Amino acid sequence: MVKKVQIIWLDKPENQDYAAAMSFLSLLYDNKTVSIFFRKLKNSVITNFKVKDIFRASALPLLGVANSHVSKDKEKILSKQKLSPILLVRDSKNGKVIIADGYHRMCAVYYYDEDALIPCQII
Repeated sequence: MVKKVQIIWLDKPENQDYAAAMSFLSLLYDNKTVSIFFRKLKNSVITNFKVKDIFRASALPLLGVANSHVSKDKEKILSKQKLSPILLVRDSKNGKVIIADGYHRMCAVYYYDEDALIPCQII
């Protein structure tokens, strides 16, 4: 792990993040369920979780900096650009958290600080 840097966050996710999340979730769920998720996510409050805990709950691998999206997010962090909070859906049936949007941002943040708090909207 490298030297910790300050990570700056937007107050709420950008509209494009919701669109990306809905596109991803539509691969897993029917349209009615995705519409319900969309409404709930848009209305949920921001909560903070440690990046390492989100990774554990999602059971996803850490993407390296060779990934172009992770690399771009690392550059945003270093240039003090604000990152968008991530969008999460609890999949209680499978005991996991689905990262509906923000996976690459999480990987970039982890590179700098595995204990960093990430603002999330979670349902």
